[in-house]
Amino acid sequence: MSKNVWIAGGGVICGIGQDLPSCLDAFEKMQPGMAVMQHLHSVHAQTFPVVEVKAGNDELARRAGMPAQLSRTALLSMIAAKEAWESTGLGDISGYRAGFVSANTVGGMDKTEHFFTSFLEDNSKGRLRETVHHECGSITELVADALGVRHHISTISTACSSGANALMYGARMIRSGMLDVVIAGGTDALTRFTLNGFNTLMILDQQKCRPFDDTRTGLNLGEGAGYVVLVSEELAAKIKPWCRLSGFANANDAYHQTASSPDGTGNFLAMQGALDMSGLQPADIAYINLHGTGTQNNDSSEGLAIKRLFETDFPPVSSTKSFTGHTLGASGGIEAVFSAYAVKEGIIYPNAQFTTQMKELPFSPVTTFSRGHELKHVMSNSFGFGGNCSSLVFSK
Repeated sequence: MSKNVWIAGGGVICGIGQDLPSCLDAFEKMQPGMAVMQHLHSVHAQTFPVVEVKAGNDELARRAGMPAQLSRTALLSMIAAKEAWESTGLGDISGYRAGFVSANTVGGMDKTEHFFTSFLEDNSKGRLRETVHHECGSITELVADALGVRHHISTISTACSSGANALMYGARMIRSGMLDVVIAGGTDALTRFTLNGFNTLMILDQQKCRPFDDTRTGLNLGEGAGYVVLVSEELAAKIKPWCRLSGFANANDAYHQTASSPDGTGNFLAMQGALDMSGLQPADIAYINLHGTGTQNNDSSEGLAIKRLFETDFPPVSSTKSFTGHTLGASGGIEAVFSAYAVKEGIIYPNAQFTTQMKELPFSPVTTFSRGHELKHVMSNSFGFGGNCSSLVFSK
């Protein structure tokens, strides 16, 4: 049994960059990705800014080495997963007991929506092949097959904590001795269903989102994919891993279908549980990548939980969603890549659009990009609908 689980590498594609280096460049240059939607067709195109990946499906398909007829969700997944695997230098994946644990919330809904446009006009029209990969698990299986993963394939769908929960599941598989390596994270593409749903909840901002700002009015939706490669302690000894996944925890306050408890009960329990697993105290955390969506409820509940747990010794905090938007099922995976790389390179990410400290909190987010920090332990939070809350701790 492998006690420690290590991060051997990672890959990401999102609205601020089509690989990890380009994302880091956007952070350093303070270039958030919010813009008028170009690839998603919606009556709300001029109302709500989104953070789309700046490429059409044909271009994404060429990079992924997959047919352009597949869901954008799958194409994004393949690109990030390939980058993650190639960053490890581990060679042919067939030489390992490998797993692929991928999260998403929309599946192939983008293609299903396209099918129904024609079908509703004339129910003898519409390409049924566009509905074949509608469900979430189908996306995972398409990418696993293309990657050559054969030993274990799982799909996680727990709303906004999905990507983080994928890492937790993969880590357990390695710790139990069932697998040597797991590519774990999440993917999601923008769809009209998602946009309309969040609009119904009245939590979309018509301007660039402002996480943890007292003037915040909502979130911006984004899309993308992010994966890390988890490896056993034995395999990590043969390479130069980024860091360890030293702690993780999931909690559920079951307060409301789409809202966190006002006092952040689930958020607190997830962070405390991750610290307990890692054997750390709150003062050991050098930086927190916040869930930080920019909604009134989310930022207040997360902030109050941090206030309760960290008392007066608050580490630097920021929300990378101020750049990438909220990528839903992909967010936990994307932010895991950013957080693990932060440990490796000593990076603290900025919180864009911040101007005014929240009245109920004694701390505010970092607003500038910086390198060269000694970050021994970094926490990443992912808190989802239904109170499904997860926290990860990455350590040197």
